[in-house]
Amino acid sequence: MTWVFWGAVALIGYTYAGYPLWLWLRCRLSPMPVLLGSVQPFVSVVMVVRNEEGVLERKLENLLGLSYPEDQIEIIVVSDGSTDRTEAILREYARRPNVHGVLNQLSRGKASGLNDAFNIAHGEIVIFTDARQQIEPTGLQVLLSNFADPQVGCVSGELMLGDSSAGEKSQGMGLYWRIEKIVRELESASGSVVGATGAFYGVRRELLPAVPPETLLDDVFIPMQVVKAGKRVVFEPRARAWDVPDLGAEREFARKVRTLSGNYQLLQMMPWLWSRANPIRLEFISHKILRLLVPFALLAALLASALLPQHFYRGAFFLQLAFYGLSLIGMARVKMGPIARAGDAAFTFVVLNTAAMVAFANFVARRKVAWTR
Repeated sequence: MTWVFWGAVALIGYTYAGYPLWLWLRCRLSPMPVLLGSVQPFVSVVMVVRNEEGVLERKLENLLGLSYPEDQIEIIVVSDGSTDRTEAILREYARRPNVHGVLNQLSRGKASGLNDAFNIAHGEIVIFTDARQQIEPTGLQVLLSNFADPQVGCVSGELMLGDSSAGEKSQGMGLYWRIEKIVRELESASGSVVGATGAFYGVRRELLPAVPPETLLDDVFIPMQVVKAGKRVVFEPRARAWDVPDLGAEREFARKVRTLSGNYQLLQMMPWLWSRANPIRLEFISHKILRLLVPFALLAALLASALLPQHFYRGAFFLQLAFYGLSLIGMARVKMGPIARAGDAAFTFVVLNTAAMVAFANFVARRKVAWTR
């Protein structure tokens, strides 16, 4: 039982501290800077939407207002069986020469919509984005500057949770994203990032694969194919897209379950991720797979410390109970200064690992998690 406790602690410690520390050391010992340059290739911005009448006009105006030559950009929006005013909005904007709408009457999922967009895209670089997020005016040009490096095949922008005028949120999911972005920056600085930010990323068109139907994580599937082709996937924190920090607990939880379920799906779709054919196999396992195992390690550590008779393990058991009790303060959103902030972070940690357990249950039961707006 002692080995169970310390094995669980080691897994948790490596996932959240050891792996970032290893990346930091690798950055110092073997940095891989990106050759930046001023480039203006013809780009295709693609977006798949379903029933997004509430945000679509604002998003299209955002894309049309980017600081980039109008004759060097096309916008392709695929409506995936929308039943609201989405199609009417697309018809109105499609009067512009550089806006193209694909109106699919049947809902076939995001992956099929992306393939439809690829079939008509002419851009040297294909930019991916979603309907809700707002890209900063200079974000596209900053993102593209990384493609001056011929070794770069995919560039991920940065998702900011909050308001561009008030700044980024630092609690809850905002805190989680800050930690995640540190890991991505370290991966990028010394090699390739495991995946991209779905709200804003770009890929060289010749490297784009066909996305299998029902794929949940195009922002991991496509970048990993780029890596397999021998090109780098890098993270550009200056290319920013802003999103609302809180979509509601239910929607955030469902989104996280979908993301983690997508990781299980990728392991089935792309078995080479485990093999030497994956140039960043260690990074993929450390960043994606071990996080799926952390919930089981947390449970093992709790049970082992409860069963071990020594005072040290009994103290560890009560410390874990205190941490989970702290998450209840975060769930209740009690305003108690520093305690409330700690409770919010603990609650976010518990929610993320609960989502991982649900994703595992979906995988075992073979329940499909569909793409939703």
